[in-house]
Amino acid sequence: MDKNQYLRNLVKPEGLVDVVLDTDAYNEIDDQFAISLIMKMPEKFNVKALYAAPFFNGHSTSPKDGMEKSYYEILNLLKLMGKSDFTSVYKGSDDYLKSETEANFSDAAKHLVNLAKNYSPTNPLYVLAIGAITNVASALIIDPSIAENIVIVWLGGHAFHWRDTKEFNMYQDVAAARVVFNSSAPLVILPCFGVVSAVTTSRYELEHWLKGKNNLCDYLVQHTIDEAESYAKGKPWTRVIWDITTVLWFVMDMDQKIVSAPLPEYDFTYNFNHNGKPITYVSYINRDKAFEVLFDVLANR
Repeated sequence: MDKNQYLRNLVKPEGLVDVVLDTDAYNEIDDQFAISLIMKMPEKFNVKALYAAPFFNGHSTSPKDGMEKSYYEILNLLKLMGKSDFTSVYKGSDDYLKSETEANFSDAAKHLVNLAKNYSPTNPLYVLAIGAITNVASALIIDPSIAENIVIVWLGGHAFHWRDTKEFNMYQDVAAARVVFNSSAPLVILPCFGVVSAVTTSRYELEHWLKGKNNLCDYLVQHTIDEAESYAKGKPWTRVIWDITTVLWFVMDMDQKIVSAPLPEYDFTYNFNHNGKPITYVSYINRDKAFEVLFDVLANR
């Protein structure tokens, strides 16, 4: 695509958009909010598919186990929403990339390749990613030509002023992040610590706005409380619901700027001497507005 079209694709689009969401849904509690939000806004999002991403932490025994649990958590959320008829849910990679040139041929990656071929620079498919970006990187390795047909919106890494890039989505698969940053696909980055980390909520706010509204809301509230109490152990807590910001980027104003992409390095830093492609870098999000949108959609639809 030409430079002007590329830059247009870094700007929040108007109207209905076709999207896929790549998510490590069982990893924590914020993915569930993001999935619920995007599925409950059909006036803005035509959701073409949901992809399960790998993850490995205390909630899984391996990246494959994390991906499998995420797949079934997506199905669980769809059931709670009364959307079990949505069947475009695909299992992703069962491991991280072994190199920057070797794809993992998962159902999710193959579906993304085939789906993206139906789009164009002037009518792109938006790829929202809220986990390790293995599936998206694999699709770009399988067929680099799809880069001009998609726009990637990723919650990954930390703010550029932060001391490192050792953020869960980034450090799990640095090779995949490098593939995405080095690709020609337009990229929107929502950094975690230093930017999106402001999007926090508490037990009392969740109970006030969501408890008793519907089965989905009750599940989200209780799941969040249970997760938080498991580590807070009676002490004060708030939880970051940062994954929702990839969805909210399309529907609310955020402070952002076009910058030259740095390159994620394997030592968990950014190489700012890398003369990378222009990307959209989100630098500030109005926390109260974010939750105003989230609570209204989840409680009233």
